[in-house]
Amino acid sequence: MFRNIYKRLTEIILRPGETWDEIQQKEEKPEAFLTQFIYPLMGIIALAAFLGVFFSRKEFDFEVALKITLRTVISVTGGFFLAAFFLNEVWKGVFNQPKNISSCRLFVGYASALIFVLNIVTALLPEFFLLHIFVLYTVYIIWEGAAVYMKTGEDDRLKFTVISSLIVILTPLVIEQILRMLMPGFRI
Repeated sequence: MFRNIYKRLTEIILRPGETWDEIQQKEEKPEAFLTQFIYPLMGIIALAAFLGVFFSRKEFDFEVALKITLRTVISVTGGFFLAAFFLNEVWKGVFNQPKNISSCRLFVGYASALIFVLNIVTALLPEFFLLHIFVLYTVYIIWEGAAVYMKTGEDDRLKFTVISSLIVILTPLVIEQILRMLMPGFRI
């Protein structure tokens, strides 16, 4: 299972156009996508966040590790589901397409592949926080998926890419900031 996750992550990051085409042809089942890709990936992110505290601090503090892990898991998981919901609403409202939450979840999940990888790497190695600049490559992954997987027309492709990129990239960040504001204990 983890080999398949690694393979899919590297494929979508390194060759998004071809990978979106494979995903579109495969017609993955929504339950299988969640249980075999998203949920294990969220577990890996949680483990990385917890171990990151263990490796990056002079003294291990279980409370700090738990807070950072919770903040990370809530922002990434909530960001995924909320982004899929927003994209589904935009798909209907802006692009006049029928709602399809399963397709939107799959699109957001694979489009967020680089964001997930960056969360894992920067959780384990916090001194490499500048790697988050590569999150902009997500825009290209979405650009490729817009035409192939979501089947947007050429005239809507740019608009879809901009809107989807903002949703996919900003939703987890907004959730994390809301957590920091509402729960001062998460400010670590």
